[in-house]
Amino acid sequence: MFVTKVEIPESSVKITHQDGITALGSCFSENIGEKMKNACFNIDVNPFGVLYNPASIRNSLYLLQTDKKFAEKDLFFDGALWHSFAHSSLFSDVSAEKCLEKINSQLEKSRLFFTKTRFLFITFGTSWVYEYTENSEIVSNCHKLPTQKFIRYSLTVEQIVNDYKELIQSLNAQNSDLQIIFSVSPIRHWKDGAHENNLGKARLLLAVNSLQNEFENVSYFPAYELLLDELRDYRYYASDMLHPSETAINYIWERFSEKYFSPETQKIKKELEQLNADLAHRPLHPQSASYQKFLENIEIKKRKLGEKYPFLNPFFS
Repeated sequence: MFVTKVEIPESSVKITHQDGITALGSCFSENIGEKMKNACFNIDVNPFGVLYNPASIRNSLYLLQTDKKFAEKDLFFDGALWHSFAHSSLFSDVSAEKCLEKINSQLEKSRLFFTKTRFLFITFGTSWVYEYTENSEIVSNCHKLPTQKFIRYSLTVEQIVNDYKELIQSLNAQNSDLQIIFSVSPIRHWKDGAHENNLGKARLLLAVNSLQNEFENVSYFPAYELLLDELRDYRYYASDMLHPSETAINYIWERFSEKYFSPETQKIKKELEQLNADLAHRPLHPQSASYQKFLENIEIKKRKLGEKYPFLNPFFS
């Protein structure tokens, strides 16, 4: 097998099923976040929706530290829907009241969860940002408004580093036990061309490297390098040839597990993955006696896992 293996040192700090984990960032953060959810980790994934650039992620983290409640003045109406520039379209709705209910209820839950978070997983997607011309604020989502309403530019390495130094100092002051794991999304932003994509990713990588050197509680997981340098074959890409395939995501997930999970946590993860495989089974004859027996066995497995690992019981209820 011809492979250039990316060596990843094992982390001295381990993630357990009892730890609170918050994940923010690009869709790659969602990929790993969903894997962790399925393995019954205690995780909150992208409470503002998918975020791509460092400035939007930073702004979202500051919102989790404050008591701000969104009001109608924080929204705008366009295309028959109410939107928030701080949120993805998942929060948009036909009425301002419904939109605000989604935003504020999620914000309240995520703020409470964030106070108990031990691991913060941040994935940068792009250094490019969109600044709304009416108030000079960087938006998390343009919601398909005309391009002339925004100024598009790239953040510099220095801007990212300076902003995150201040943010991390603030986070550490609130939570001295916090561990921050950065990654850079391997998904290419191709509309600007190959060269500009590489420059943008380089800015992100340089910024993260600087932060890792500055703070003891900051580490880096090389998702970007795994896909581009180790999985150098188009079978590891989806049909658009830009996003990772399910095979690639599964492999990167395993490498993440090797770095951050103890042998005990790995064992629990494997048991839960087998349980999930059983739950995903779709029978040809759901009323058959054999399938009913299969369902009974699943419930027995759940009960035994709950007895063995009581902290999993909330996921089985």
